[in-house]
Amino acid sequence: MRIFAAWVLALVLAWSTQGTKQGSPEENLPPNIQRLSHFGERASWSPDGKRIAFMEKSFGDAFEVDVASKAIRLLTHYPHAGFLRVQFLPGGDYFLIGARTFTDIRTTRERDEEMWILRRDAKPGDRAVPLDHKISEGVAISRTSMRIAWSNTHGQYPDQISQGESIIYTADIVDENGAQKLANKKEVLRAKAPECTLEAQDFRKNDTELIYTCYRSPFADVLGVDLNTGQTTVYRRIAGEYNEVEGIYPNGKYTLVESSREQLEQNSNYIDIWRLRLEPDSPDFVRLTRWGEYRGFKASNPVVSPDGTMMAFQSARSRDPAGVGYGIFIMKLP
Repeated sequence: MRIFAAWVLALVLAWSTQGTKQGSPEENLPPNIQRLSHFGERASWSPDGKRIAFMEKSFGDAFEVDVASKAIRLLTHYPHAGFLRVQFLPGGDYFLIGARTFTDIRTTRERDEEMWILRRDAKPGDRAVPLDHKISEGVAISRTSMRIAWSNTHGQYPDQISQGESIIYTADIVDENGAQKLANKKEVLRAKAPECTLEAQDFRKNDTELIYTCYRSPFADVLGVDLNTGQTTVYRRIAGEYNEVEGIYPNGKYTLVESSREQLEQNSNYIDIWRLRLEPDSPDFVRLTRWGEYRGFKASNPVVSPDGTMMAFQSARSRDPAGVGYGIFIMKLP
C-alpha cells in the first residue's frame, strides 16, 4: 500500500509541472542543451558526426548545419515540389523524401511521396535522382550498409495494398551503370488498421532486427522484428500511452522515444523525449527533455550522434501536426 501511495504521489508531482511554467523552453535552456538553428525540423546526423541535415519546413528545402561553427548551407539548390525529410546514407550521400508535384498537403503526403538520392558532392543546381518508389512517412537506414526499410500503404499503391493495410519492406540501394536503384526488395511485416499502422525506424544487431512503431491512434507502441525469423518483440506498449520510437543509440541497447508519459493528455500533441532500454516490456524508461512543462510546447524527432554522446532534436508546438519544428537543438546525453 505504501509503495502504491508513493507511486501515485510521484505521478501527481510530475503532472503538476506540466504546462505550468511561464515563458518558453527555447529561452530557458539547461546547461546541456544548445540551439543550432532558429528554424527547421527533422534532424539527421552525418556519418562523421560533424554536420546535421534538416528540413527547412514540411514541403520545403533541405539544409545542413555544421555543429561546431553553426554555419548553415542549402542542399536543394533547384526548383522542386518540396521535400519532407532528409537523411544521410552511410557513404555521405543524402536520402530525401518528397513528391514530384504538389497537390495539397494531405494528398501529397499520403499518396505521392517518393525516395530520392542527392550526391554528397552535388553542386548548386544538381538535382536529386528518384529511386522510382513511393514511401509512407519515414525510412530506416543502416549505419553500415546501403540497406533501408520503409512502409507502404493503400495510399501509395491502391492496386497492390488493401485499404487500412500497411507493409514494411527492406531493400538495398545498389549502383547499376552509374545509377542508383533499389534491389532485393522483401516484405517484412504486414498489419491492419486500426489495430496497427506500421512505420520503420532503425536497424540494430548488425541489421538483423528492425525497430518500428505500431500506431493505434491516438496511441503508439515500440516494437522490433527479427529480420531472419519474423518474430516480433514488444519493447513498450502501454494501453493509454503514446510512444513513438525515434533515433536508436549506436550500441543498439537504447533508443529515443517520443512519449506522452507524465503529460496532461495522452497523444502525439503532448510529448517529450525519453530514453528506452531495448529489452522486452522494458521498465527502463528515462525522461530527457521537459519541453511539456511549458504550455503549448513539445520536443520531438530526436536522433543520436554516431558516437552516442549527443542528441539532436527539434522544438515544436502542441497545436501543430507531427514533424513541424521551430529550430534544431543538441543535447549532451547523460
